[in-house]
Amino acid sequence: MQRVDDDAGLSDELASVVGGARRRAVRDGDRQIDTAHLLHSLLESDPQARAAFVEGAQTARLLGYLVQRSIGYGLRWQSGVEDSGAVPAATGTAGFSPLAAACMEYACERAAERGGPARGTDLLAAIVTDPQARAVEVLGRAGIDPYEVLARLDGRSGSTEECGEAAH
Repeated sequence: MQRVDDDAGLSDELASVVGGARRRAVRDGDRQIDTAHLLHSLLESDPQARAAFVEGAQTARLLGYLVQRSIGYGLRWQSGVEDSGAVPAATGTAGFSPLAAACMEYACERAAERGGPARGTDLLAAIVTDPQARAVEVLGRAGIDPYEVLARLDGRSGSTEECGEAAH
């Protein structure tokens, strides 16, 4: 399995997204890159990932929540490690939260099935599949159903029954 700190399996665009998320985490005073940092960076810099969202008020509201993450509900995240329980939490580890690291690995696996480097859409698909992700919490606050986002990424109609709950 690819190490998430090795950018060799990432497209240039996704490597740029990770760099943006890293800068955002440092600026926000967070110890690790989490899924909300990754989602924010994807929306800002990846047109294909952004296209998975319905344009309009929901997207503007989502960006508003992401911009405000360093205040309000984002402050409670600074004292904890984002973890879905699927992997042991490694507190104090530089780099990615355990859940963000799992999403990066899943994105690389998804891309490998396609035979190419991981792209932003692979990472977005990985992020929206875990209900414990901070990014999914932000999506919910913005009124966006993560299963609909996943369905658009996978070219399906958007019904929850088709998506099911994916596991990393």
